Amino acid sequence: MNRWTIEAVCTGTARPFNGAELSAIAKRPREGRVQVLEEGLAPDEQADRRVHGGPEMALHLYPMDHHDWWRGEIGDHPALAEPGGFGSNLAVTGLTEEHVHIGDRFRLGPRDRGALIEVSQPRQPCWKIEHRFGHKGMVARIITSGRSGWYFRVLETGEVAAGDSLERVAIGASDWSVARVFRALVAGKATAAELAELAALAPLTPRLREKAAAKRI
Repeated sequence: MNRWTIEAVCTGTARPFNGAELSAIAKRPREGRVQVLEEGLAPDEQADRRVHGGPEMALHLYPMDHHDWWRGEIGDHPALAEPGGFGSNLAVTGLTEEHVHIGDRFRLGPRDRGALIEVSQPRQPCWKIEHRFGHKGMVARIITSGRSGWYFRVLETGEVAAGDSLERVAIGASDWSVARVFRALVAGKATAAELAELAALAPLTPRLREKAAAKRI
């Protein structure tokens, strides 16, 4: 399968989250067409630009398939009924980390005015997920299960709306699924040979290539 339906397009604003901390993890569905720019959807905010947002992490997709799994892990939670509950910009069912590769390219939105986007890296989980859901241990569950989600960079700007398609138009590094990269660099399961490959994997974000190279030392 190479085409999926965008069930929702979600954006958020940075709001007080934990004392002085801000977060825009709670993304809400948008109505109508939304611009897809080099830095992501317009408008959309990220509170900590060191780890979210920017050209290399412009769009986040956390598979809707994982929401039911989380209900089995932590019970029901209002955020599990929200398509942007994990900070995801794009709500899609049927596409998961095992089936997406670093460098895969997708046409997002209409063919005549949609965006061209490319898978850049897995999402690395942080404490804000646990704070949002009020459950300790979620980060550890993400690391052991590989249910990370991933980021896209935007190669060609365009626009998108709920109901549009997400069509894979090119396979990137076919040996490097998002799941495998996550296991290697976030779960810490990489061999020396894998670290060497990842350090040279051009479509992977520079930050993770540098991380792979540093681990080889």
